[in-house]
Amino acid sequence: MFHFSNIVRTKGDPKIIEGGPSLKRPEDQLARALGWFSIGLGVVEFLAPRRVTETLGMEGHETMVRAFGVREILAGIMSLSVDKNAGLWARVGGDGLDAAALLSGLTPDNPKKGNIALALLMVGGIAMLDYRAAQDTKPRRPPRDARRKLYPNRSGFPKGIESARTAARQIAAQAKPDEVKQGNERVQ
Repeated sequence: MFHFSNIVRTKGDPKIIEGGPSLKRPEDQLARALGWFSIGLGVVEFLAPRRVTETLGMEGHETMVRAFGVREILAGIMSLSVDKNAGLWARVGGDGLDAAALLSGLTPDNPKKGNIALALLMVGGIAMLDYRAAQDTKPRRPPRDARRKLYPNRSGFPKGIESARTAARQIAAQAKPDEVKQGNERVQ
């Protein structure tokens, strides 16, 4: 099987033969997919607002669609970041704005009401995914009454501090007397 990362490896580096299971949780994968979707939609809204407004029968609202595109791009970038939860909640809020804007175009004189109704259904479905992803990725904090784990007796040395001191003394004893003398002068 071909792995893209093998292209950038130098001659002596080991090659990837087989990949293991993904370490990403399903909720992280959903957040990532929604982030990329948001960026893609935002680019379309930002670069082609007239086509979007013509499709919905809402000509004259190109500036609003372009602003919504910027919002989508920023929310998508945040959804791909370490703090993906904030980006997902921004997407949920944006879904509400999208629905409100679409509802304003649902007038009796709009010949493309069917397109708006379809867009509202799509926004509703995406909003449910956004809400679910935002709920699933919220930071997990211990309860307020949970006991904190304190480790005052740990030294950072696997065999204890005395074992480390003994090893240091043995190394010093094996050193030449001139090296020990120079080392002591530096310390003092």
